[in-house]
Amino acid sequence: MTILTPSPAELSRGRAATPMAFIRAIVLGYRRRGMDPASALQRAQIPPERLDDPDARVTAAQMEVMSGVAMQALDDEALAWFSRRLPWGSYGMLCRASLTSPTLEVALKRWCRHHRLLTEDIVFELVPPRSPQRGNALIRVTENVALGELREFCLVSTLRYLLGYACWAIDSRIALAETTLPFAAPPHADAYPYLFDGPVRFEADAASLAFDTRYLSLPVRRDEKALQAMLQRALPLTVLQYRRDRLLVHSVAQM
Repeated sequence: MTILTPSPAELSRGRAATPMAFIRAIVLGYRRRGMDPASALQRAQIPPERLDDPDARVTAAQMEVMSGVAMQALDDEALAWFSRRLPWGSYGMLCRASLTSPTLEVALKRWCRHHRLLTEDIVFELVPPRSPQRGNALIRVTENVALGELREFCLVSTLRYLLGYACWAIDSRIALAETTLPFAAPPHADAYPYLFDGPVRFEADAASLAFDTRYLSLPVRRDEKALQAMLQRALPLTVLQYRRDRLLVHSVAQM
């Protein structure tokens, strides 16, 4: 499969909103593996001297290139977060395993179960509300190991992977009622609204996403052909929010 990446001209387009802290986390992953990140930084057009600037930001395209190059160089889609590598193609396998699900609920349950086959360092769980027709469903993350300096980047990225795939699978934005994170608000907390819509609560007991349970009943609308096309350039799903909200459209149509 041919993997598509942004052109050099695209790297400077758009708002630079992604915290440099996430780039530093990728660089740390390289160093943990005894590898040099210089080539990845060069391809993403990120000057090494800006890495330690707490106010620096990069564009979504720069983050996409840096992440993609690093995942292939390290042969680890988890970018050194976990005690074992997740070889290139691991998250694509998760996407494919959930693709035949009739509804989002089944797809998310499969994703959570299959992610545990890849690693138990963190475990995802879908927690439905007491009433299947009302209230918020919850995707909750349990940490079974100390993630150390990569904790923030790991939890944010894996939640965004799951959320991005879920939105793509049902072809709908999923409005979040709340995002919780088990660490103090970082200096770049102002970037979080670009990653998660709705309220974000730091210093929580666990990382989680809460959303209207009615999304769970929406059908999966993608097929193998659509998956192949998405996997050619999957990383934007982790940094860009989906636009169309089918639940909102349905509610308006019933008014």
